[in-house]
Amino acid sequence: MNAQGSTAQIDLNSDVGESFGSYTLGDDAAIFRSVSSANVACGFHGGDPSVIAQTCRDAAAAGITVGAHVAYRDLAGFGRRFLDCSPTELADDVLYQIGALEAMARAAGAAVRYVKPHGALYNTIVHHTVHARAVVDAVKAYDPELPLLLLPGAVAAEMASAEGMRVVTEAFADRAYTPEGTLVSRREPGAVLQDEQLITERMVRLATEGTLTAVDGTEIRVEAASICVHSDTPGAVAMAAAVRAGLEGAGVRIGSFA
Repeated sequence: MNAQGSTAQIDLNSDVGESFGSYTLGDDAAIFRSVSSANVACGFHGGDPSVIAQTCRDAAAAGITVGAHVAYRDLAGFGRRFLDCSPTELADDVLYQIGALEAMARAAGAAVRYVKPHGALYNTIVHHTVHARAVVDAVKAYDPELPLLLLPGAVAAEMASAEGMRVVTEAFADRAYTPEGTLVSRREPGAVLQDEQLITERMVRLATEGTLTAVDGTEIRVEAASICVHSDTPGAVAMAAAVRAGLEGAGVRIGSFA
């Protein structure tokens, strides 16, 4: 059962728009055939103005919901490094990114419908109260009606809920989980899953039963209304298609939470 109390529908989201200049990352157009929500990079970890604009146009044409994939200001590290910035600086950076994406989305006939932190920022605000507060305050200042897409149990989720904001929790199709329900660090072996059949079976079980098997073999509860399929994982396009087909085959409808 998902976070909204129903197994009838679940969202599939993917991180897109992360190419930069002459460098291409992922196949966004192909991923759009399988997902219902697009976490569009806002230029701080990936994406440049032309990439972001084209991604918004493609998402709008495909009927995909656009979300702001905000990050630490870390292009060199692809947003996967913690930055010890002040809460004011972080809040301003998050607000700036949402606003930049909103301009591109509006020009494409779409709009920013939710916010999802990226990489190190996403994982940091699971437990870092100062940075969690900065992210929540920035989103609330922009639009308190915007949902935040977060990991279940994150301190940022608790803060946003306390502010009356909508929190949508997610699971990751291609990531291994600890017994505590957090993601295994990418630095650890086996952190990223690549077996298409295994991934599909795990996500069907998640959507229909609300459980996953952790790396130590224990069964954990994961409340999720959305599943992330990373676009830069090897075989990502085929994996996303397989996950969608598996979910639909199990009677689960794919649709955006926003």
